[in-house]
Amino acid sequence: MEEVRLGVIGCGNMATGHMKYFDQVPRLKFTAAADVNKASLDKVVENHQVKGFERGEDMIASGLCDAILIATPHYSHPTFAQLAIQNDLHVLVEKPIAVTVRAADEMNAVAATRPKLVYAAMFNQRTSDTYNEARRLIQEGELGEIQRVRWTITDWFRSQAYYNSGSWRATWAGEGGGVLLNQCPHNLDLLIWITGKPTLVQAFISLGKYHRIEVEDEVTAYLEYENGATGVFITTTGEAPGANELEIAGDRGRMVVRDGKITVQQTAVSVKEFCHTSTDMFKRPEVEVKEIEVPKGGIGGHQGITVNFIEAILDGKPLIAPAHEGIHSVELANAMILSGIRKKPVSLPVDRDEYEALMAELIESARQRGKTVRNA
Repeated sequence: MEEVRLGVIGCGNMATGHMKYFDQVPRLKFTAAADVNKASLDKVVENHQVKGFERGEDMIASGLCDAILIATPHYSHPTFAQLAIQNDLHVLVEKPIAVTVRAADEMNAVAATRPKLVYAAMFNQRTSDTYNEARRLIQEGELGEIQRVRWTITDWFRSQAYYNSGSWRATWAGEGGGVLLNQCPHNLDLLIWITGKPTLVQAFISLGKYHRIEVEDEVTAYLEYENGATGVFITTTGEAPGANELEIAGDRGRMVVRDGKITVQQTAVSVKEFCHTSTDMFKRPEVEVKEIEVPKGGIGGHQGITVNFIEAILDGKPLIAPAHEGIHSVELANAMILSGIRKKPVSLPVDRDEYEALMAELIESARQRGKTVRNA
């Protein structure tokens, strides 16, 4: 194979954004698109001169594609991914890979039956030079053992007009959640990618606090890790100007990632060791402040993930964002929603049956109200 024939399922804002850079991705040939919205589909067909399908299933079975990019509403991601894999097509799926961790389990299980197929997720933030450097520093022990994590990610502001732009948006039945399932999969993925997966979550969430929606638009979550480290994750779509600051404290100092910059305050010795050996009641360990120079990588963002996907298919290059890892951010989001609504701590792994029951309950409650909160 000298090029990859790519079909896209979904022709909305996210997908059309991807299509703008397709001609800049070597060895990618955009051949087909599918969408139930005929007007959106016709526009893509006309602009890109591809074959159009009103059903994703028909595009998958058409023989016109070697791989697909799934950019549909969340619930259909596993459905199309599994069907594509069963038809021997490579898959690149938008975030989140699924709405519930059980659906992600099933999706990953199908992918595991065809290990030669490339199965990737659109976690474009993994191409960030800054987050890659932060991860390297943690993995190489620059801060020693992690003790505390805080991510304040409140610059996801969205207006009511955003939520009104699609009937599926910000509904339990259409989207499966709010800021955690739509905006924050990137941050949850990075949090786990950099610091590891928590073992317990206690979350406090607000449903429609700032918007006329039925799902969460504000979250404050407390996290516990296996080694005893703790964390706080704060996010909302109702705050402006907001902030994006990741702080990681360890036994050898503290790191802050903000505005594309990394600042490290590194102690000369282990804080734990100093605490138990110093004879001075008020003295602190000596600290060196470092402004970390972030190495510049190659192509980043969505285009970088797509380039990597094509290179993985044609050259066997390792994936930046394997889709099977997408289950971790889904599970953490599920844990936060379950904890926030049930008002209790939730251990990971999440009880699949309990979360499925909660989602059914939320969807039925919204259905009985007859219409979503924002239209009330």
